[in-house]
Amino acid sequence: MFRSMWCAMALAVAMLPAYGQDVREELRQLQQRIQQLEKRLQETENVAAQASARPASENAFNPAISLILQGTAARSSLDPNTSRITGFAPPTGEIGPARRGLSLGESELVVTSNIDPYFRGQLVASLTPEDTVEVEEAFFQTLALGKGFTIKGGRFLSSIGYQNQIHQHAWDFQDAPLAYKAFLGGRLNDDGVQLRWVAPTDLLVELGTELGQGRTFPGTAPNKNGTGLWTAFAHVGGDIGASTAWRTGLSYVRTSPQDRAVPDMDALGTQSFTGRSNLWIADFILKWAPGGNPTVTNFKLQGEYFRRKESGDLNFNNVNSGDYSSRQSGWYLQGIYQFMPQWRVGYRYDQLSHGTVSNGLGLTAADSPLLLTDYNPKRNTLMVDWSPSEFSRIRLQLASDRSRFGMTDNQVLLQYIYSLGAHGAHTF
Repeated sequence: MFRSMWCAMALAVAMLPAYGQDVREELRQLQQRIQQLEKRLQETENVAAQASARPASENAFNPAISLILQGTAARSSLDPNTSRITGFAPPTGEIGPARRGLSLGESELVVTSNIDPYFRGQLVASLTPEDTVEVEEAFFQTLALGKGFTIKGGRFLSSIGYQNQIHQHAWDFQDAPLAYKAFLGGRLNDDGVQLRWVAPTDLLVELGTELGQGRTFPGTAPNKNGTGLWTAFAHVGGDIGASTAWRTGLSYVRTSPQDRAVPDMDALGTQSFTGRSNLWIADFILKWAPGGNPTVTNFKLQGEYFRRKESGDLNFNNVNSGDYSSRQSGWYLQGIYQFMPQWRVGYRYDQLSHGTVSNGLGLTAADSPLLLTDYNPKRNTLMVDWSPSEFSRIRLQLASDRSRFGMTDNQVLLQYIYSLGAHGAHTF
């Protein structure tokens, strides 16, 4: 390019009259500058070529690394260690409120990077307050299948519903909705493989399916060949004008638990369930920001509906019933409003429906209070949070929790969330 410009200038000089000495001198100086630029460009290209040919040194550490720090100061009127959801039988995992007093929350170490042009990998390790390390996610994901297809394999948060695939530090409330606790034990993450397809259209159309081990609730880790969990999900979404975006979806989870324990401290005997569990989830989210700019004010409306059917054998003190069945449901709806930069307020309402539960042993609520008591848990939660930057958040949360029959747990919680290092964008 520079040589062509020089030739044109030389031709112009030849055509100038003799009296144009000043113009010819300026063109000569310009020619010298172009030659200097060409020399510098060539030197830069040589350096770049050498750098690309040189193998990466041991000190060139590729992955983006981030650390999420969390902690709480909590007060509750009922003991969190005895927390239960009456009428339902989730495990004793992430279903209770935060620990009383000052407590270190779950911290996350995140390592993510492109492996090569074809794959990327991610590791999320949870550092628990009990001084243990748990692998929350460790997966590979394809980058170049084309046609809108993506394959993910390893351990990962399932893409069912809406909130399930969002990490806890990015939730709008400190804890999960009651429906997630009752039907998924907090959230579903499994070891398996996912196939996802996104249509090449202006309207978001996403279809996917997952095969997994079924190691976590509502399943149990099966000691067998093959898979113990199957999911399918579909999402559609789009924009309404310049200020509003939406997404809705439908998901299905099927698993076959084997001897899944029912942790009921007040039961008259030991209990376990073996059979089939089928769960449907309908979800939607609506986001609004004036002109598509959420920095000053924005609003988010989010909700999900769960419906589960289980059938199989209920083992009570080593006596099997062949006709145990249950049909239960639950939902939540929450709204988050940012009324000024850095400040948000939110409200969430949860409700579960005990539905119908039957068993062939003639057991009653007196025999198995947690599983058979006809009770519909409810909860109201209010929060306000302040985010001085995208890397820090302080949240105050108040809740009136009626998950336990005949009791109300009034909760007050102060939470901090800090993000250190490079952290990827969250899902829509």
